[in-house]
Amino acid sequence: MLHALLGIELPIVQAPMAGVQASALAIAVSNAGGLGSLPCAMLGVEAMRAELAALRAQTSKPFNVNFFCHAAPTASAEREAAWRAALAPYYREYGVDAAAIPAGPGRAPFNADYADALAEFRPAAVSFHFGLPAPELIARVKSWGAKVISSATTVDEARWLEAHGVDAIIAQGIEAGGHRGLFLTDDLTTQVGTLALVPQIVRQVRVPVIAAGGIADARGVAAAIALGAVAAQVGTAYLLCPEATTSAVHRAALKSDAARHTALTNVFTGRPARGIVNRIVRELGPISAAAPAFPLAAAAIAPLRAAAEARGRGDFSPLWSGQNASGCREIPAAQLTRELAAL
Repeated sequence: MLHALLGIELPIVQAPMAGVQASALAIAVSNAGGLGSLPCAMLGVEAMRAELAALRAQTSKPFNVNFFCHAAPTASAEREAAWRAALAPYYREYGVDAAAIPAGPGRAPFNADYADALAEFRPAAVSFHFGLPAPELIARVKSWGAKVISSATTVDEARWLEAHGVDAIIAQGIEAGGHRGLFLTDDLTTQVGTLALVPQIVRQVRVPVIAAGGIADARGVAAAIALGAVAAQVGTAYLLCPEATTSAVHRAALKSDAARHTALTNVFTGRPARGIVNRIVRELGPISAAAPAFPLAAAAIAPLRAAAEARGRGDFSPLWSGQNASGCREIPAAQLTRELAAL
């Protein structure tokens, strides 16, 4: 069914992973017959245009372009001060001047400027995290012939997405790495595992469902399809591929025993996301009431991350990973894509 919808050969969607990939990974996956994805949440419009130009130049196959569509937060000087106070011991340890750290969101939601630039490239799919953008933006995307996809973490979110016109739904189980796509509630107790979520959503919607979370090999893909999904979205397994831009400290963590312990945490961005437990998650989290609203928490922690990584440490780095890192291998993304689809 996904082949008919998007024209891809294999039932594999490469998860868009902002901060650890650019166009090279998406190109490799698309050329191998899966659906490569370009994450644009951390790209400005011109940077996005450059990556899309690279995609168009190096693949004729369908690809997906992904955006966040969160509501822009209202900055709170009081909350920012409380957050920096919580980080003060680390600033002193690393000699960071807190007064010199600029504030800034770092992640912009999908807007008309992105839509204007994206129109030139007419991707096969445009996917969203945290719900959907305004109806007029959705209409623009669909006017190019692109299919609209978004993540649901509950049955209620899946029903909402179908009612608002999506062409396919990603059922994101709690095992998945990176940011939770939840948007109808902030209650983490509503979040369930992939094997429980996929069949519930399949029964409640008519559009195709893509399973995500904890899928690391061909057996996992087969299990998702047996539960009614038309494809599997895989992220963590691609993080050691040479086409990924995963940092040295992140790669080391994924190859270590530490990868077996992940948690949902808000200390890196202000919104729950799954990553490998490291020093700051242990000491300030995993869920901290002091963290500013998404994505404002990120600015204050950025210099600590840079200082620690310069010493070869990932103590303050968002080491995004799902609960199952067993599929991570240092092999070309095209090979991994074909192996995932070897049902």
